[in-house]
Amino acid sequence: MTELLSLFTSSLVTFLLVIDPPGCAPIFASLTREAAPAHRRSMAARAVVIAAAILLFFAAFGEELLEALGIDLASFRIAGGIMLFLIALEMVFEKRTQRRETRAQEINETPEIEDISVFPMAIPMIAGPGSIATAMLLTGRSEGIEQSLAVLAALLVTLLLTLAALLAAGPLMRALGTRVEAMITRILGVILAALAAQFVIDGLRASFP
Repeated sequence: MTELLSLFTSSLVTFLLVIDPPGCAPIFASLTREAAPAHRRSMAARAVVIAAAILLFFAAFGEELLEALGIDLASFRIAGGIMLFLIALEMVFEKRTQRRETRAQEINETPEIEDISVFPMAIPMIAGPGSIATAMLLTGRSEGIEQSLAVLAALLVTLLLTLAALLAAGPLMRALGTRVEAMITRILGVILAALAAQFVIDGLRASFP
């Protein structure tokens, strides 16, 4: 029992560091600041559910799938880094804000156009290369069904904490005001760009040691 608790704790800490719910929350709030509250909540829930499905799938079948397709995990890091960098550029230069102003009526009629639950929140912000690799590694090292369940329980707790962080981020960002929010959005964009670059660098290092 002590061994399972230790495995659960270590897995929980690892998932929290890799997925980083506090880091995902303000980015989600910045990308959905003009969405209706109900739409924002649905996007948060959908993003976590989709990410959970992806991570659980890779935890169970990830290694076999990648080997069958001949794909290296470094490719996930490079691709995820490029996608995150494009989002970071839009955050820094507020291109999303300009585009939303010109398409406000269209968005109101078809709110799914601005649905970010799948990309970039579920993939690659929550279920990114790092979290996919972590899920595959921790379940691969588990011995027996009990240890595997302990790892999966830690993953589910992390995802629930991520959902709570996403739901609380919007009201908190609005309370800070538009100017502070714009400043935070640009700072987060720079940080996200650096994270994207690190993904690419890690992928290149793994590909060309």
